Amino acid sequence: MQYNVKIVCQNKKAYYDYFIEETFEAGIILKGSEVKSLLQGKANLKDSYARIKDGEIFLANMHISPYAQADKFTQPDPDRTRKLLLHKKEINKLLGKTHEKGLTLIPTKIYFKNGKAKIELALAKGKKLFDKRESIKKKTVEREMEKAVKSRQ
Repeated sequence: MQYNVKIVCQNKKAYYDYFIEETFEAGIILKGSEVKSLLQGKANLKDSYARIKDGEIFLANMHISPYAQADKFTQPDPDRTRKLLLHKKEINKLLGKTHEKGLTLIPTKIYFKNGKAKIELALAKGKKLFDKRESIKKKTVEREMEKAVKSRQ
């Protein structure tokens, strides 16, 4: 089975600020002009997060820029809270893990899969300052090793 996937935006800072433990794919409820803005790649996941309330899951602080050709009076708020679509069993699993282990739900990327908007949620644990320094050191060492290998060839 082949999937047609178009990535709209990614939250690269999430991998720097958090330890990613597990990822989930969720649908997202959008208005018509928001879909068109997403197709143009006008979305921002910085500082966004998901929370579970009354057995439903919502995405907060995700910014989708208004679509330029849409009617100004019918455009939704760019920073509104959006409902995500997951099975009840998955929501209960996420609820248990976020309460039990102190994990948070962070969106890592938005993409279109077979014409439907999807969002990848990650169960993540926040990094401390020394963890961030450690990951920076690791990246620089890997980069230097790659340079050394390329220069030898």
